[in-house]
Amino acid sequence: MGELLSFGSGGLVGFALGLLGGGGSILAVPLLVYVVGVKDPHVAIGTSALAVSVNAFANLMAHARAGTVKWACAIVFALAGIAGAALGAFLGRHVDGQRLLFLFGLVMLAVAAAMFSRRAAGGDPLVHIDRAIAIRLMGTGLVVGFLSGFFGIGGGFLIVPAIMLGSGMATINAVGSSLVSVGAFGLTTAATYAMAGLVDWRVAAIFVLGGIAGGLGGVKLSVHLSQKRGALSKSFAVTVVFVAAFVLWKSSAAILR
Repeated sequence: MGELLSFGSGGLVGFALGLLGGGGSILAVPLLVYVVGVKDPHVAIGTSALAVSVNAFANLMAHARAGTVKWACAIVFALAGIAGAALGAFLGRHVDGQRLLFLFGLVMLAVAAAMFSRRAAGGDPLVHIDRAIAIRLMGTGLVVGFLSGFFGIGGGFLIVPAIMLGSGMATINAVGSSLVSVGAFGLTTAATYAMAGLVDWRVAAIFVLGGIAGGLGGVKLSVHLSQKRGALSKSFAVTVVFVAAFVLWKSSAAILR
């Protein structure tokens, strides 16, 4: 049963990554803690970071074949964010696990609110990087990388809007391009946690297999929904609200005990 739950949870995470370029770890950490049954929140964070990183790179290849990745913008953003992710992961390990989950839930609600209020924009599908865009991408990359490492998340739900803000690219291009950073940030976070012995390698392997299967369907649906204005972001925002409410409920109950 444990293996089945890990595989199914991984499938949901992979589907979210393929569909939205994010939502992997925002779903993975709660799934590992409350469904799979990983006892230590820090182990859940380290394990999810590794699994999400591998799944992100697998989905990146699918998006690359679909021609949705803006490589120059994606690489600049990812390189700037890696340093922030390393610092965030180091600090996050020293915060109480249940309090970390509670903060995680608050960030999820804030992002969902921003996604609901932000007007859907088509963006420029032909955008090319220049000096001004590179500077904006480096600044947003550092901030998002730190948050990604601190909360143990791939950060796609932050990376997609941040890349759009920094470059002005279209949503479908931001989804594909974000996976470079999701993979890089997740790998940086996972390495930090692994060195402290906070990764369950067996669960991570099963989670990855499920994620690869789910990701195939997510990428196909993402390309299809990209033609419907605002459909991707609004659907994801609704999911984030429900997961955030559940995380806040469970973590606050644990803190008050």
